[in-house]
Amino acid sequence: MSAPIIDGKQISQDIRANIQQEVIRLKEHSFQPGLAVVLVGEDPASQVYVKNKEKACHDLGYYSEVHRLAADTSQEALLKLVDKLNHQSNIHGILVQLPLPKHIQEKAVIDAIAVEKDVDGFHPVNVGNLVIGDDSLLPCTPAGVIELIKRAGVEIAGKHAVVIGRSNIVGKPVSLLLQRENATVTMCHSRTANMAELSRQADILVVAIGKANFIDASFVKPGAVVIDVGMNRLENGKLAGDVDFESVKQVSGPITPVPGGVGPMTITMLMQNTLVAAKRSYGLA
Repeated sequence: MSAPIIDGKQISQDIRANIQQEVIRLKEHSFQPGLAVVLVGEDPASQVYVKNKEKACHDLGYYSEVHRLAADTSQEALLKLVDKLNHQSNIHGILVQLPLPKHIQEKAVIDAIAVEKDVDGFHPVNVGNLVIGDDSLLPCTPAGVIELIKRAGVEIAGKHAVVIGRSNIVGKPVSLLLQRENATVTMCHSRTANMAELSRQADILVVAIGKANFIDASFVKPGAVVIDVGMNRLENGKLAGDVDFESVKQVSGPITPVPGGVGPMTITMLMQNTLVAAKRSYGLA
């Protein structure tokens, strides 16, 4: 018997519908959320992401700026643009698309974004607030993971969650958000000796390791919620997650597909963060 599918597309659409209503109300008071996206270079995947973010802004009624810079743009020039956007009153969120060309230090750029406009949730101050449980703009993909679990009707408090992958973008922050929701969290990574054994203890399993179809049914406790953050391009051109979906869905509880699971939530949570940042700047949150 196959597990119920967590429909990230539908959940994303539901959240966006709520955002759209809030934007309409803000516009009645002459307020409009504004997002600036900066793309350096010609990375094909990044260009697709930026195009999707631009479209989301248009669909939701945001003010949008996209700054496309040449791959040889200097770090100094990029930081100068970030500083300009920091002081631009109609911009409430700033996102510099990663990865950056190798001659630019990502940390220097992330640190330069104003904390209140850091809608990626990567600034050290926002990360620190996440760690200690203070209010902050949350990293988009981890926040989307939590929304998917909750909207699947799963009670997180008291559950054992296992996170496979310890990246700064997904693994670490999602483990902190799960703890914030009162889960008991175990983190696994490339040096974990008994990963399958630990994984089988999970009531909630979040996988973000970047290895196509790595997690099969032998890693999953019957009935466990499985959230697949992976996005891998196979040789045949198809997308695959880090979870072997066909195998795992035979034993798991609610599970996210790839594509159509976590993916749609990332840009939606970016839009949510931008709305929150805009409302704060207007004194409405």
